[in-house]
Amino acid sequence: QVQLVESGGGLVQPGGSLRLSCTASGDIFNINVMGWYRQAPGKERELVATITAGGSTNYAESVKGRATISRDNAKNTVFLQMNSLKLEDTAVYYCHTNVRTTRLTYSDYWGKGTLVTVSS
Repeated sequence: QVQLVESGGGLVQPGGSLRLSCTASGDIFNINVMGWYRQAPGKERELVATITAGGSTNYAESVKGRATISRDNAKNTVFLQMNSLKLEDTAVYYCHTNVRTTRLTYSDYWGKGTLVTVSS
């Protein structure tokens, strides 16, 4: 099993910034993709950003230019820096990873989510 622990959510004013972190632990041989998704009230979960082990990134159009995803491979940790936050960024943010376990099988794992509220 693999556990994902997220941190960094909270209440932020419009135009503010925050940094989310997510650390994976457990039955890990290596990690390919790590990323962040979000789900706003009444909406489906959507991609925010992903990053591969090699550092290739992918962003949702809605956050391009405002978000930066990065990772520390040695610590199995992924970060999401978001700037110029908007009201519509309010959501529960979920960490996701695709892990190659010690049994050499690939599995997807999700964190429990961290709430980000953008409000004045």
